[in-house]
Amino acid sequence: MMITRRATLRLGLGLTAAAVTGCATGEYGGPPRGVRIAAGEPGGFYIEFARLLARQLTAAEPALGVEVVATGGSVANLDLVETGRADLGLTLADVATSANAGSAPFHRAVPLRAIGRVYENYAQLVVPVDGPVRTVRDLADAHVSLGANGSGAAVFGDRLLAATGVAVRADHHPLTVATAELATGAIDALLWSGGVPTPALRDLDAIRPVRLLDLAAELPLLQAAHGPVYEEVTVPDGGYGHPGAIATIGVPNLLVTTPDLPADIAAAVATVLVRGAPHLVPGQALGTQYLDQRSLVVTGDVPLHPGAATAYQDLRG
Repeated sequence: MMITRRATLRLGLGLTAAAVTGCATGEYGGPPRGVRIAAGEPGGFYIEFARLLARQLTAAEPALGVEVVATGGSVANLDLVETGRADLGLTLADVATSANAGSAPFHRAVPLRAIGRVYENYAQLVVPVDGPVRTVRDLADAHVSLGANGSGAAVFGDRLLAATGVAVRADHHPLTVATAELATGAIDALLWSGGVPTPALRDLDAIRPVRLLDLAAELPLLQAAHGPVYEEVTVPDGGYGHPGAIATIGVPNLLVTTPDLPADIAAAVATVLVRGAPHLVPGQALGTQYLDQRSLVVTGDVPLHPGAATAYQDLRG
């Protein structure tokens, strides 16, 4: 079961008083080894969060050499995790659910285990303030970048258009390319899925003011097709240059691995997520629930890795 946005806000940060940067967890007792985290695109929250996590994990567990791998996003990350080219990966919960079931865009079931639900993700359908687009329906025949190939945004974009019946001229550009093209008018809109404010979108807003489309009307269509993994969330006032809060669609972000990850590594990462939580929030983050010990364990259709589950139980003490 997924917790709602309202419920996570009621939880508050709930961070342990033991959160001290660089304090050793002592969870990993094996020989020195590397840990690779499949992250996301430059300019996005995934890679920023992964770098913060790598810093905290390296400080807490000196025997683990942590490397962050830039990728296209959720689908690419799960491919790296499944094939052993990464030990951990960040993914949207809807993509992880599809992977577990072996449904599109996956061709077979991908067994996953969660280390935790790390934060809420916001679907951001971005258009210029001075443009004519006000609703998703206005995008008919428009030129839109629907997220990079291999990203969760691309999966979400395809599902959004299928649910609404809106046909666009679609490209799948990396975020840095999409923001540059929106700034010059080469495209009419871009879709991104991430935290708020996403650094690359904040920079775009300074060059060409942008706003987000309200997606509340599209939520029931997506839920009817794909279930409650999608929920309504609100981008707070001040996320970018536009005034006022905007309703959009949220999807939890999960940190995942395979069942083969050693239990002591899974426990070490889970412990860092709790104890290092104050140091894992990207700067200027708005309206995003991070790393509450009660929400970390709510991972939907992806079961917790036994090592992570044991660590959370021990931390509750």
